[in-house]
Amino acid sequence: MQAFLKQHRWVILAAGAAIQVLTGVPAAWGVFQRGVCEGYSLSQENAAMIFSLTICFFGIGCILGGLLQDKKGPRTAGLAGAVLLAAGFCGAGFIPGENPWFFYGVFSVPVGLGCAFLYPSVMSCAQKWYADRKGLATGVIGGAVGASGAVLTFLGRFLIGTWSIRTAFWVLGLLMLAVCGAGAAILENPEQPLRETAKQKRGGGPAPKRPRDYSVKEMLKTNQYWLMFAVVGLATPAVLLFSPIIVELAQERGLSQTAALACIVVGSVFSAAGRLLMPWLSDKIGRRYTDMLLLAALCGFSVWFIYAGSWWVILVYSLLTFCYSGEAALLPALCTDRFGLPHAGINYGFLALGMSAGSLGFPLLARLWGLEGGRHWLAAGAAALGALCLTALPEAPQQPGRPAAKKAEGPGRR
Repeated sequence: MQAFLKQHRWVILAAGAAIQVLTGVPAAWGVFQRGVCEGYSLSQENAAMIFSLTICFFGIGCILGGLLQDKKGPRTAGLAGAVLLAAGFCGAGFIPGENPWFFYGVFSVPVGLGCAFLYPSVMSCAQKWYADRKGLATGVIGGAVGASGAVLTFLGRFLIGTWSIRTAFWVLGLLMLAVCGAGAAILENPEQPLRETAKQKRGGGPAPKRPRDYSVKEMLKTNQYWLMFAVVGLATPAVLLFSPIIVELAQERGLSQTAALACIVVGSVFSAAGRLLMPWLSDKIGRRYTDMLLLAALCGFSVWFIYAGSWWVILVYSLLTFCYSGEAALLPALCTDRFGLPHAGINYGFLALGMSAGSLGFPLLARLWGLEGGRHWLAAGAAALGALCLTALPEAPQQPGRPAAKKAEGPGRR
């Protein structure tokens, strides 16, 4: 397999994209929310908590999946993730109605963990095969994550309309097991990350300075980790506060149900674009500057979202998903730029804990505020604070390694 993948490393990207196109459950949750409320007799608040807990266990699972991946390889972690993801969806079909606690345990926990086992396995494996073009690797797979919202929205709406919410969960679970399992079976780390490729492509000059390879214990002792953890958490409310209720919110602001569902589909297209374009931009101007730009945009669009009505809801929400997804797509490369490749899985998992903290903490704060506008101002303030945290983050010891990046950074930067 090693010899084949060395000649055709694009297969890793193809397998990763196939997996990720079925794991964007958070992006598509809006299409399941109403069906869950009606089919299981749950309140909107309880159904939204299913979403928040799924995100929470995604962050927790990134640690467990990253540890499994670092010890046993991406194939083992990926196959475990496929089984967990499928088990959560299939199990949801048997959950009795009027009991959200069953849903939290049977669906949110395994689905969050399953997505978490799959995402870092795919992303870190791809970065090791494309160590010279990490922006490309994260962009292609991240684009599939963004497109996943649209794919699952169409599938979910078709299956729910044709049969029922329970049957939709069963069918999706079996499909995820087949596709994600087959893709995970292909995953395999290179014998050594292809660090020298960039050097060779530049004509054999001296290789760029490599980041120190941090263990997770060493990483947790750095200020850089805690600043990045804060940034990840502070980016979440701009989209995750609204994803579960975006269909209902759009209808309240003047759209029909069909037009409101377009928020998810168009948002998924923008999400895919953000995941494709922002890693590419980060290869040109640097990860930190790209992240600062995205957080500043999240702040501005969150304020605009307060006043958006009718069709403007679709546009502003889509711009928010573009920025949030682009910011999330930078995280794997930000992690390996600063903390190295050997422990990429577990290190990424600890950074993703910021997402767990944000996905639970900000909805609780929003409930305490009890105001519709409070959610938007909370999102705007958090994004602004995240951008401020980035100004305190020092430059990475190794930027993308391209001439354009060095030029943009100036002669005085490392």
